Amino acid sequence: MDYSDYRLLRIGIDDGVATATVDAPPINVMTLPLFSELARFGRQVGDDHDVRAVVLKSANPDFFIAHFDVSAILEFPIDGEAVRSESNPFHEMCERYRTMPKATLAQVEGRVGGGGCELVQAFDMRFGVRGRTVINQMEVPLGILPGGGGTQRLPRLVGRGRALEIILGGIDLDADTAERWGLLNRAFEADEIGARVDSLARRIASFPPDAVALAKQSVAAAELPLEQGLIEEGWLFQRSIRNESAQRAMRRFLELGGQSREVELEIESMVARIHDD
Repeated sequence: MDYSDYRLLRIGIDDGVATATVDAPPINVMTLPLFSELARFGRQVGDDHDVRAVVLKSANPDFFIAHFDVSAILEFPIDGEAVRSESNPFHEMCERYRTMPKATLAQVEGRVGGGGCELVQAFDMRFGVRGRTVINQMEVPLGILPGGGGTQRLPRLVGRGRALEIILGGIDLDADTAERWGLLNRAFEADEIGARVDSLARRIASFPPDAVALAKQSVAAAELPLEQGLIEEGWLFQRSIRNESAQRAMRRFLELGGQSREVELEIESMVARIHDD
């Protein structure tokens, strides 16, 4: 696929990993044009069978995405009563990153707030930098509330009380606290985050794509009641073992010494060798 027609995203594809770098000076405000490109990229990369992992990061060391453009919000129509609607373009964009059949990783090296924070909450994994990453939901101080999924995703990630502290307090959350609360998977030092996120993305991209997609779908079922989730998991497991890629990988695992003491003690590095050939 051709990813050259973007102005505010710099996109590179390598070894099954698509890396999109937000470059919207001066502070990466999510203007309507940036929102449009993020939504279009989500649709395009989600359908790209050559991509198996997606990394979103920023060209600005101080700002990942500042927040959604407040001047654009002031232009939203307010005539008439508020209505409930099942159609919301921002929600649809975030859901696309959450549900696409490939891993999505957010590499948050600077400040992220508002709609930018809501976008990364929809990613499968989030990584930050100690002393540099700052997370903020700044809507309530402006008299509104997070309308891009923040009131729904944040409690699921950190719990109700902590979500309310972030949302109602409009506080800045540092990387170490965000990691401890579960909002970040991990907080790294500035000189290691790039290599660590890239290594994980490439590792995932090297595995059978059907297994990644089905595993991600099964984890999503954890939001169901446990009994239903277990049924879903069992069905998806049955689907996965019917893939020829799974049959090959399991046979290769045994050929390489799987289930022996020596190999099992080094299982993390060993399993990556299954797909070297």
